[in-house]
Amino acid sequence: MELDRSNIRKIKSLIVFTLLVLIGLYRFDVVLSSASFILHILFPFILGCAIAFILGVPMERIRKLLFSKPLKNASKKKLQRLKKLETPLSLLLAILFVIALLIIVTAVVVPQLTSTATDLAQSLPEKFPSLLTKLEGFLASYPEALSWLQSIQIDWEKLIKGLADFFQSGAGNFFDSTLGVAKGILSAFTTFFIGFVFACYILLQKETLGRQIRKLLFAFLPEKRAQRTIEICALTHRVFASFLTGQCLEAVILGVLFFLSMTILRLPYAVLVGVLIAFTALIPIFGAFAGCFVGTFLILTVNPAQAVVFLVLFLILQQIEGNLIYPHVVGGSVGLPSIWVLAAVTIGGSLFGIIGMLVFIPIVSVLYTLLRETTNYRLKEKHLKVD
Repeated sequence: MELDRSNIRKIKSLIVFTLLVLIGLYRFDVVLSSASFILHILFPFILGCAIAFILGVPMERIRKLLFSKPLKNASKKKLQRLKKLETPLSLLLAILFVIALLIIVTAVVVPQLTSTATDLAQSLPEKFPSLLTKLEGFLASYPEALSWLQSIQIDWEKLIKGLADFFQSGAGNFFDSTLGVAKGILSAFTTFFIGFVFACYILLQKETLGRQIRKLLFAFLPEKRAQRTIEICALTHRVFASFLTGQCLEAVILGVLFFLSMTILRLPYAVLVGVLIAFTALIPIFGAFAGCFVGTFLILTVNPAQAVVFLVLFLILQQIEGNLIYPHVVGGSVGLPSIWVLAAVTIGGSLFGIIGMLVFIPIVSVLYTLLRETTNYRLKEKHLKVD
């Protein structure tokens, strides 16, 4: 290799990169603390990007619905005025739509949860004596366990003295923890407010920001790399938007199915369980099982036989959802085979919890699409056809 100016520059860059990697590995704790500090500073803006993406989906639908077709008899000046109002009006309607949706869900869920808690508080004390009677009858067959249970003695004076000491010493800790909770709530509200304002700015200036980013890419990258970067970003946005839309639609369909079927079968808590199933179904594959557990527990407190009916109903609707609804509504939107959906949910959940489950499916879908395109391109270059 000739040591011309270009090769010397490459060697210098490689040496600097190697030194940075070695220093980073040697002081890995400093690198982690620095990354955590930077992430803490940038978190409101990252949250703003996430809010902007979520609000952007209904915003684009509203824009297409209201402003896709120009008015026939409108003047040019009126069309220009409408063009200026198109983005802010669409954003305002999208925000109002999300707020109205949250209010409706809260108005449905909170009264149901309140009445359910009241019913449980009234029914459990009545059922507790019968439960004790059944427990004594069960322990009658096991005299050793019954004698051990009767031999348990509680020193009430010592217990009360311990509780008094705990409350006396823990009063200061209680106020300190209360102050800490208040500070945490204020910090979370401030972070959300900054993120929300930043999201509104992104959505209002979306065309300008997109044009500036394209200029930067073409200015500092080769033309082919810049074009490829734009294509990958467009693919990522399309897959994420389709996944979000499909997942919400699938959750609504599943919640409505549960509500209608439970109403027909005269099962209790139809509205509450339907809303819970719809919300938990936003978590792919495993989310509906959490709603099933809560619904089964609620119905079990009313009628154990109806709880069994609900479990059978859940299994039937889960098969319908897994084999018919999800592949057509969500699976088709991300273009990802079922086995990779399961792998993405498992890996994302183990790394980042619920957020990882939601985010990893579109990420894996983008990687799967890029790998498929690259594989087909290389096979075409080699003039190979593999079936």
